[in-house]
Amino acid sequence: MMIKAHNINVSIKGHVILDNASLSIPKGKMTGLIGPNGAGKSTLLRSIMGFVDITSGIIKLDDIELSNLSIKDRAKKISYAAQGAPVHWPLDVNHIIALGRIPHLDPWQKISDLDREIIRDAMIKTDTLHLADRLTTSLSGGEKACVMLARAMVSQADYLCADEPIASLDPYHQLQVMNILQNLAKEGHGVLIILHDLGLAKRYCDELVLMHQGKICATGTPNDVLTEENLDKTYHIKISRWHENGDHFIAPWKTSGHPDHKRPDHKI
Repeated sequence: MMIKAHNINVSIKGHVILDNASLSIPKGKMTGLIGPNGAGKSTLLRSIMGFVDITSGIIKLDDIELSNLSIKDRAKKISYAAQGAPVHWPLDVNHIIALGRIPHLDPWQKISDLDREIIRDAMIKTDTLHLADRLTTSLSGGEKACVMLARAMVSQADYLCADEPIASLDPYHQLQVMNILQNLAKEGHGVLIILHDLGLAKRYCDELVLMHQGKICATGTPNDVLTEENLDKTYHIKISRWHENGDHFIAPWKTSGHPDHKRPDHKI
Protein backbone atom coordinates (compact mmCIF):
# COMPACT_ATOMS: atom_id res chain seq x y z
CA MET A 1 0.00 0.00 0.00
CA MET A 2 1.43 3.35 -1.00
CA ILE A 3 0.95 6.67 -2.74
CA LYS A 4 2.38 6.73 -6.25
CA ALA A 5 2.97 9.92 -8.20
CA HIS A 6 3.87 9.08 -11.81
CA ASN A 7 5.32 11.47 -14.39
CA ILE A 8 3.99 14.61 -12.72
CA ASN A 9 4.33 17.78 -14.79
CA VAL A 10 3.48 21.26 -13.55
CA SER A 11 3.85 24.45 -15.54
CA ILE A 12 2.94 27.94 -14.35
CA LYS A 13 2.69 30.75 -16.89
CA GLY A 14 4.73 28.72 -19.35
CA HIS A 15 7.49 28.01 -16.81
CA VAL A 16 8.18 24.33 -16.14
CA ILE A 17 8.14 23.63 -12.40
CA LEU A 18 7.98 19.82 -12.40
CA ASP A 19 9.33 17.72 -15.25
CA ASN A 20 8.09 14.08 -15.27
CA ALA A 21 8.62 13.75 -11.52
CA SER A 22 7.75 10.36 -10.01
CA LEU A 23 7.94 9.09 -6.44
CA SER A 24 6.34 6.58 -4.10
CA ILE A 25 5.36 6.96 -0.45
CA PRO A 26 5.15 3.49 1.10
CA LYS A 27 3.39 2.87 4.40
CA GLY A 28 5.66 2.08 7.31
CA LYS A 29 8.54 4.15 5.98
CA MET A 30 9.81 7.70 6.25
CA THR A 31 10.67 9.16 2.85
CA GLY A 32 12.78 12.31 2.67
CA LEU A 33 12.36 14.71 -0.26
CA ILE A 34 15.62 16.62 -0.63
CA GLY A 35 17.27 18.97 -3.08
CA PRO A 36 18.55 22.55 -3.33
CA ASN A 37 16.32 25.60 -3.07
CA GLY A 38 14.11 25.90 -6.13
CA ALA A 39 14.25 22.20 -7.00
CA GLY A 40 10.45 21.82 -7.00
CA LYS A 41 10.08 19.88 -3.74
CA SER A 42 7.19 21.87 -2.28
CA THR A 43 5.35 21.87 -5.60
CA LEU A 44 5.59 18.08 -5.80
CA LEU A 45 4.37 17.65 -2.23
CA ARG A 46 1.53 20.13 -2.75
CA SER A 47 0.58 18.35 -5.97
CA ILE A 48 0.15 15.15 -3.97
CA MET A 49 -2.02 17.06 -1.48
CA GLY A 50 -4.15 18.44 -4.31
CA PHE A 51 -3.16 22.04 -3.65
CA VAL A 52 -1.50 22.42 -7.06
CA ASP A 53 -3.12 21.52 -10.37
CA ILE A 54 -0.87 19.20 -12.36
CA THR A 55 -0.42 19.68 -16.11
CA SER A 56 -0.15 15.94 -16.69
CA GLY A 57 0.62 12.75 -14.84
CA ILE A 58 -1.26 10.63 -12.35
CA ILE A 59 -1.31 10.31 -8.55
CA LYS A 60 -2.77 7.17 -6.99
CA LEU A 61 -3.39 6.11 -3.42
CA ASP A 62 -3.63 2.33 -3.13
CA ASP A 63 -4.61 2.15 -6.84
CA ILE A 64 -7.29 4.84 -6.48
CA GLU A 65 -6.72 8.08 -8.37
CA LEU A 66 -6.59 10.91 -5.83
CA SER A 67 -8.42 13.18 -8.25
CA ASN A 68 -11.46 10.92 -7.86
CA LEU A 69 -11.59 11.44 -4.09
CA SER A 70 -13.52 14.29 -2.49
CA ILE A 71 -11.56 16.84 -0.47
CA LYS A 72 -12.96 15.35 2.73
CA ASP A 73 -12.05 11.77 1.77
CA ARG A 74 -8.56 12.87 0.72
CA ALA A 75 -8.12 14.61 4.10
CA LYS A 76 -8.99 11.34 5.84
CA LYS A 77 -6.25 9.56 3.88
CA ILE A 78 -3.46 12.17 3.81
CA SER A 79 -2.68 14.73 6.51
CA TYR A 80 -0.52 17.79 6.01
CA ALA A 81 1.89 19.80 8.15
CA ALA A 82 2.56 23.09 6.37
CA GLN A 83 5.92 24.84 6.11
CA GLY A 84 6.62 27.11 9.07
CA ALA A 85 3.55 25.86 11.01
CA PRO A 86 1.56 29.07 10.37
CA VAL A 87 -1.14 29.85 12.94
CA HIS A 88 -3.27 32.94 12.58
CA TRP A 89 -6.01 32.27 15.13
CA PRO A 90 -5.75 33.17 18.85
CA LEU A 91 -7.16 29.79 19.89
CA ASP A 92 -5.85 27.56 22.64
CA VAL A 93 -3.76 24.54 21.72
CA ASN A 94 -6.48 22.04 22.53
CA HIS A 95 -8.87 23.66 20.03
CA ILE A 96 -6.20 23.98 17.33
CA ILE A 97 -5.35 20.28 17.56
CA ALA A 98 -9.04 19.35 17.61
CA LEU A 99 -9.42 20.95 14.17
CA GLY A 100 -7.59 17.92 12.80
CA ARG A 101 -10.71 15.83 13.49
CA ILE A 102 -12.87 17.90 11.10
CA PRO A 103 -12.62 15.39 8.19
CA HIS A 104 -14.34 12.82 10.43
CA LEU A 105 -17.17 15.09 11.59
CA ASP A 106 -20.44 16.08 9.99
CA PRO A 107 -21.28 19.81 9.80
CA TRP A 108 -21.94 21.23 13.31
CA GLN A 109 -21.20 17.86 14.90
CA LYS A 110 -19.48 18.12 18.27
CA ILE A 111 -16.42 16.07 19.08
CA SER A 112 -17.10 12.82 20.93
CA ASP A 113 -15.34 11.12 23.80
CA LEU A 114 -13.49 9.03 21.22
CA ASP A 115 -12.33 12.21 19.46
CA ARG A 116 -11.07 13.58 22.79
CA GLU A 117 -9.20 10.34 23.43
CA ILE A 118 -7.53 10.56 20.00
CA ILE A 119 -6.62 14.22 20.62
CA ARG A 120 -5.14 13.43 24.03
CA ASP A 121 -3.11 10.54 22.61
CA ALA A 122 -1.64 12.78 19.89
CA MET A 123 -0.76 15.42 22.48
CA ILE A 124 1.01 12.85 24.61
CA LYS A 125 3.00 11.56 21.62
CA THR A 126 4.04 15.11 20.65
CA ASP A 127 4.70 16.26 24.23
CA THR A 128 2.11 19.05 23.94
CA LEU A 129 -0.35 18.00 26.66
CA HIS A 130 1.05 20.60 29.06
CA LEU A 131 0.34 23.30 26.45
CA ALA A 132 -3.38 22.49 26.14
CA ASP A 133 -4.62 25.78 27.60
CA ARG A 134 -1.98 28.03 26.03
CA LEU A 135 -2.88 30.34 23.14
CA THR A 136 -1.22 28.95 20.04
CA THR A 137 -0.05 32.44 19.07
CA SER A 138 2.01 32.56 22.29
CA LEU A 139 4.06 29.45 21.55
CA SER A 140 7.68 29.23 20.53
CA GLY A 141 8.54 27.96 17.07
CA GLY A 142 9.40 24.49 18.37
CA GLU A 143 6.26 24.23 20.48
CA LYS A 144 4.13 25.37 17.56
CA ALA A 145 5.71 22.79 15.23
CA CYS A 146 4.83 19.98 17.63
CA VAL A 147 1.27 21.32 18.03
CA MET A 148 0.76 21.38 14.26
CA LEU A 149 2.09 17.84 13.99
CA ALA A 150 -0.41 16.78 16.66
CA ARG A 151 -3.18 18.44 14.63
CA ALA A 152 -2.09 16.47 11.55
CA MET A 153 -1.88 13.24 13.55
CA VAL A 154 -5.41 13.36 15.00
CA SER A 155 -6.87 12.88 11.54
CA GLN A 156 -5.43 9.35 11.82
CA ALA A 157 -4.59 9.45 8.12
CA ASP A 158 -2.55 6.64 6.64
CA TYR A 159 -0.09 9.17 5.19
CA LEU A 160 1.41 12.42 6.48
CA CYS A 161 3.17 15.00 4.30
CA ALA A 162 5.33 17.57 6.09
CA ASP A 163 6.87 20.56 4.29
CA GLU A 164 10.10 21.55 6.07
CA PRO A 165 8.68 21.01 9.58
CA ILE A 166 12.05 21.63 11.25
CA ALA A 167 12.93 24.86 9.43
CA SER A 168 14.19 27.55 11.84
CA LEU A 169 13.93 25.25 14.88
CA ASP A 170 16.69 24.82 17.46
CA PRO A 171 18.53 21.46 17.53
CA TYR A 172 16.43 20.03 20.38
CA HIS A 173 13.12 20.69 18.63
CA GLN A 174 14.52 19.51 15.30
CA LEU A 175 15.33 16.14 16.85
CA GLN A 176 12.01 16.08 18.71
CA VAL A 177 10.04 16.59 15.49
CA MET A 178 12.12 14.03 13.59
CA ASN A 179 11.59 11.48 16.37
CA ILE A 180 7.81 12.06 16.24
CA LEU A 181 7.74 11.52 12.48
CA GLN A 182 9.98 8.48 12.66
CA ASN A 183 7.71 6.92 15.30
CA LEU A 184 4.69 7.53 13.05
CA ALA A 185 6.42 5.59 10.28
CA LYS A 186 7.27 2.78 12.69
CA GLU A 187 3.58 2.61 13.64
CA GLY A 188 2.75 1.92 9.99
CA HIS A 189 2.05 5.36 8.53
CA GLY A 190 3.63 6.60 5.32
CA VAL A 191 5.59 9.80 5.97
CA LEU A 192 6.91 12.21 3.34
CA ILE A 193 9.07 15.04 4.66
CA ILE A 194 10.89 17.84 2.87
CA LEU A 195 14.32 18.35 4.44
CA HIS A 196 17.35 20.56 3.96
CA ASP A 197 19.46 18.97 6.71
CA LEU A 198 21.29 16.14 4.95
CA GLY A 199 22.64 14.78 8.23
CA LEU A 200 19.13 14.32 9.62
CA ALA A 201 17.95 12.94 6.28
CA LYS A 202 20.71 10.33 6.49
CA ARG A 203 19.92 9.41 10.11
CA TYR A 204 16.13 9.32 10.07
CA CYS A 205 14.82 8.54 6.59
CA ASP A 206 14.36 5.04 5.22
CA GLU A 207 14.35 6.33 1.64
CA LEU A 208 15.38 9.56 -0.06
CA VAL A 209 14.22 11.27 -3.24
CA LEU A 210 16.68 13.82 -4.62
CA MET A 211 15.35 16.62 -6.84
CA HIS A 212 17.08 19.17 -9.02
CA GLN A 213 15.53 21.71 -11.40
CA GLY A 214 12.12 20.04 -11.29
CA LYS A 215 13.39 16.53 -11.98
CA ILE A 216 14.01 13.46 -9.84
CA CYS A 217 17.75 12.81 -9.90
CA ALA A 218 18.03 9.84 -7.57
CA THR A 219 15.92 7.61 -5.32
CA GLY A 220 16.85 4.89 -2.88
CA THR A 221 18.37 4.43 0.55
CA PRO A 222 20.28 7.36 2.08
CA ASN A 223 23.56 5.61 1.29
CA ASP A 224 22.54 5.18 -2.34
CA VAL A 225 21.38 8.78 -2.79
CA LEU A 226 23.88 10.78 -0.72
CA THR A 227 26.87 10.06 -2.91
CA GLU A 228 29.69 12.48 -3.72
CA GLU A 229 28.58 12.58 -7.35
CA ASN A 230 24.92 13.29 -6.60
CA LEU A 231 25.67 16.02 -4.06
CA ASP A 232 28.23 17.67 -6.33
CA LYS A 233 25.78 17.67 -9.24
CA THR A 234 22.77 19.03 -7.33
CA TYR A 235 24.01 20.99 -4.31
CA HIS A 236 27.56 21.72 -5.58
CA ILE A 237 29.00 20.72 -2.21
CA LYS A 238 31.37 18.22 -0.69
CA ILE A 239 30.51 16.45 2.53
CA SER A 240 32.44 15.16 5.52
CA ARG A 241 31.79 11.60 6.67
CA TRP A 242 32.62 9.98 9.98
CA HIS A 243 31.71 6.93 12.05
CA GLU A 244 30.89 6.85 15.74
CA ASN A 245 29.65 3.91 17.81
CA GLY A 246 28.80 2.02 14.65
CA ASP A 247 26.76 4.86 13.13
CA HIS A 248 27.65 6.67 9.92
CA PHE A 249 27.22 10.47 9.91
CA ILE A 250 27.58 13.13 7.22
CA ALA A 251 27.67 16.91 7.17
CA PRO A 252 28.10 19.53 4.41
CA TRP A 253 31.74 20.59 4.43
CA LYS A 254 32.52 22.98 1.59
CA THR A 255 31.37 24.11 -1.84
CA SER A 256 32.70 21.94 -4.62
CA GLY A 257 33.50 24.52 -7.28
CA HIS A 258 31.56 22.38 -9.76
CA PRO A 259 32.14 23.72 -13.31
CA ASP A 260 28.40 23.69 -13.98
CA HIS A 261 27.65 25.58 -10.77
CA LYS A 262 25.02 28.19 -11.43
CA ARG A 263 21.97 29.55 -9.69
CA PRO A 264 19.21 26.92 -10.24
CA ASP A 265 16.00 27.83 -11.99
CA HIS A 266 13.48 28.78 -9.33
CA LYS A 267 10.77 26.20 -8.70
CA ILE A 268 7.83 27.09 -6.48
